[in-house]
Amino acid sequence: MTDCIFCKIIKGEVPSSKIYEDDNVYAFLDISPVNPGHTLVVPKQHCTDLYEMTNDEINAVFTTAKRIAKAVVRGVQADGVNIGMNNGKAAGQIVFHAHIHVIPRFMNDGYHHWHGKPYEGGQQAEVAKRIVTNLK
Repeated sequence: MTDCIFCKIIKGEVPSSKIYEDDNVYAFLDISPVNPGHTLVVPKQHCTDLYEMTNDEINAVFTTAKRIAKAVVRGVQADGVNIGMNNGKAAGQIVFHAHIHVIPRFMNDGYHHWHGKPYEGGQQAEVAKRIVTNLK
């Protein structure tokens, strides 16, 4: 893909603060971090989102994200870490090259999680049934 900013970063056409690289994965600091140390872990092969990734790519990226998470926590003395992946515009995906966010967290850093809301009536059972039906 010629217009993908992450592909350009991987190729060295756009500068980045590289954290890690191997044959399949590239990790670099997010240029607009939630907290210092916020790292993006991406497959080198362009794929838009989780659904386009092969199982081998998923394994490589998530295994690397675990390794990066440990290093981030130690490196910036974080109290914890969030691992997240946005898939699709409605989920907040901005760059359409699959990537995992490794976000260091600190007590009272002001970053809030989404809030949940309970199911109504028989909605939970119906939703579960529809999801199970679509497991193929």
